Order: sequence, then C-alpha cells, then structure tokens
Amino acid sequence: MRAQSSATASAPIAVAAPDRERPGVGTLQAALGVVAFSLTFPATAWGLEGLGPWSLVAVRSVLAALIAGGALLALRVPLPARRHWPGLAVVAGGVVLGFPLLTTLALRTSTTAHAAVVVGLLPLTTALCSALRVGTRPSRTFWVAALAGAVAVAAFTVQQSGGALSTADLYLFAALLVCAAGYTEGGRLARVMPGWQVIGWALVLCLPLTVPVAALALAQEPWRLTAHSVTGLLWVAAGSQFLGLVVWYRGMAAIGIPKASQLQLAQPLLTLVWSVLLLGERLTVAAPLTAAAVLVCIAVTQRARG
Repeated sequence: MRAQSSATASAPIAVAAPDRERPGVGTLQAALGVVAFSLTFPATAWGLEGLGPWSLVAVRSVLAALIAGGALLALRVPLPARRHWPGLAVVAGGVVLGFPLLTTLALRTSTTAHAAVVVGLLPLTTALCSALRVGTRPSRTFWVAALAGAVAVAAFTVQQSGGALSTADLYLFAALLVCAAGYTEGGRLARVMPGWQVIGWALVLCLPLTVPVAALALAQEPWRLTAHSVTGLLWVAAGSQFLGLVVWYRGMAAIGIPKASQLQLAQPLLTLVWSVLLLGERLTVAAPLTAAAVLVCIAVTQRARG
C-alpha cells in the first residue's frame, strides 16, 4: 500500500457512483446496519463482564482495524486522496473512538434500556448535523415526522429507565453529538468512495493510538475471558464496528443521510428486544405502541421529499 500511495495520494479514488436509482437497495443496506447496531449495547454489556471499559473499546477497535486493514491490503486499495483525510479523521473520532468509549463508560452503570435514549435521539441529531454540514434541506413534513419519532422513542426509553438522570446520561449525550458528526461525514464520504473503505481507513487511522492504549489498558484493568465477554467483544469489533458501518454508509450514500438516519428510530426497540432475549431484561406493554408509532414515522420520512 505504501508503494502505491505515492502515485495515488493526490488523485481522486476512481469508484463507481452509488446507485441512487435503486433506493430500495439503499434502504435495505441502511436497515441491515440498524440491525447490527441494535446488538451493540447488549454485546457491550457482555464484553464488560470480562473486560474493563478502556480495554474493551481499544481492543475492539484494534480487531476491527485488523479486519479492515486486511481487506484493504488484499484488494490493494490505494490511499484516499489527501482532501478526504480530514473527513476520515472526523469519522474516526466520532464513530471509531468517541461513541464506543462514551457509551461503554455509560453502560458501566446504566442499563441497555436507558442507554437506548441516545440511539432514539441520534436520527434527529444526524439530520440536523447533515443540514449544517452538507446543506440538505428536508421538507417540513420530514422534520415533523422525524421529531415525532424522536419524541416517541425518547419518551419510551426514559419511561423504561424511570426518568432518572445520572453521570451516564452525560456520557450518552456526548456520544450522541460525536456520533452524529461521524455519521454525517461518513455518509458524505461514501458518495465518493465505497462505504467499507470509509470505515476501513478510519479504523486504520486510529491504530497508532488504539494499539498502545489496548496494551496499557489490558495491563492496568483486570480482565478474564468468558463465553459472554469473548462473544460480545467479537460482535462489537466485527459486527458493529466494521460490517454494520459498511452497509450503513452504503445505505446513507444511496438514499441520503437524513432519510437513512430515520431508519435508526427502530434501533432502540430492537435493542430492547435483544436485551430481553440476551440479558433477561423485561419490556412493558408500551413497547408495541411505541413500535407502531416509530414505524409510522419511518414511513412518512421515507416518502417525504427533501
């Protein structure tokens, strides 16, 4: 890759433009990303059973970077153009480092149901960030439906957790902001390079930081390998950190950042389902009512013209 970089670093990456004539494919890809992300909090809770928060975040990033780096090397992908590296740095800071670290710190004391608040508010935050960053101007109908969906999800998840605010909430709200910035920048870059390369290069970019942090964290924090901790670690590394983001960025590039972000309104409800199945948490009768409201909001945002 280094030998190729001198000849290609200043040239744009020659890739096919995203297929924007097939929005159904983009919607499916974004939806698959949401399913992958919905497992992140339960998998993180499993990982924390055997690893400290800093160890879990650093090791998951290193493992995901090894997967991504191996794919980039095997396919002999040239380095991105120099003008794309600032955007990749934003993706790295928001999606690779910021969101995983802040939510993992929150999950030390918060349940997965409470942590789902940040996911419920993420679509609206991403749409706002997109409007500021790339100049998108969704319709009024879009914004009304997006706000209604966010309010429904937020009310449901806060009610599930009793409405209490804690230190974990500060981590969650900070994670909300950095992740929205990373999603927006990643969706913009996915218009000019394949989505898997966007997250792949962002992961590789973090290796000089994540490798020493992983070594230091493993030396300082107690850890033990269990079936749950290993499974959780492998999922957040391969599923959430790489494969999920690959299809997510492709979906955003195909159908647009604001519309793709609204599919994520379903993520907290999926997370609650996984929490019941994997962590033994309980749901209330409000879940199906909220699910119906979210599905209506998603349908409206997908039809609204921006």
